[in-house]
Amino acid sequence: MTSMSRARVARRIATGAAYGGGGIGLAGAAAVGLLLAEVQLARRRVGIGTPRRVPNAQGLYGDALPAAGDPPLRLMMLGDSTAAGQGVHRAGQTPGALLASGLAAVAERPVELGSVAAPGACSDDLDRQVALVLGDPDRVPDICVIMIGANDVTHRMPATRSVRYLSGAVRRLRTAGSEVVVGTCPDLGTIEPVRQPLRWLARRASRQLAAAQTIGVVEQGGRTVSLGDLLGPEFAKNPRELFGPDNYHPSAEGYATAAMAVLPSVCAALGLWPAEEERPDALRREGFLPVARAAAEAASEAGTEVAAAMPSGPRGPWALLKRRRRRRVAEAEPTSPSGV
Repeated sequence: MTSMSRARVARRIATGAAYGGGGIGLAGAAAVGLLLAEVQLARRRVGIGTPRRVPNAQGLYGDALPAAGDPPLRLMMLGDSTAAGQGVHRAGQTPGALLASGLAAVAERPVELGSVAAPGACSDDLDRQVALVLGDPDRVPDICVIMIGANDVTHRMPATRSVRYLSGAVRRLRTAGSEVVVGTCPDLGTIEPVRQPLRWLARRASRQLAAAQTIGVVEQGGRTVSLGDLLGPEFAKNPRELFGPDNYHPSAEGYATAAMAVLPSVCAALGLWPAEEERPDALRREGFLPVARAAAEAASEAGTEVAAAMPSGPRGPWALLKRRRRRRVAEAEPTSPSGV
């Protein structure tokens, strides 16, 4: 499928989400019977060996840094098991801890990490999670990171519904004053136990949803980072290194890779990234594009950020596509947060 075709599909899904449509599927109806048979085979092998307890990474990071009278930055994680960090044994290995440590180092300021992410969550759980986040109007997070979408694909939630829930969550958080960065649906076509043709269908569905998520998020004032290829070529090349014991959830190294992709966008959203890196670099194929085209390109390349740019253009809203350089979150593994 070409970039323009992917853009049209993503825009159709996002438009359906905005106007209440719900009938746009992620896979052809003729493939459903085979898909369900393959899913049952894959499920017998996926999920074995996953630690049931998700490490509690909530707390204060960088508390030794001088706050200069400013309160700690508040970072909140929302989404599914990937946002929660299921699959690792220590709090410091979760994406929330890695992001909090990295953000504290860049901001030179303590970061308070909270999480309402729930293993197994689909996008329809975001209403509940956002209500928890905004329960105290005096403690609205400075930034929220959402990782969601994989369970929507495996549970066959219509993409229009999925995007509608995510867009609504971003709108509520932005209205409350929080910046929002969304790690879009990962590429499920590289989960080791999944065989063809389910592998191809899962990849196609994942990328379609990721592109549609980007359109919905950007139009509500958030920004997205593509996680697709982080569970794609890199995981395929190093499955024993980057997958956890269940061959489904990321390992500590996998979460570190994802955190390195998301951290620059978190810092940029808070105005902490170097100004010279905010300008598009033509040599890196960065620039301003119609939002649907930017979304389609981002879905195919991990670590690509899409953020709102001009209010509108000849073909609708425009966005800035950035291929940010990945930087190490920290040379050493993050220390445990204060009080945890």
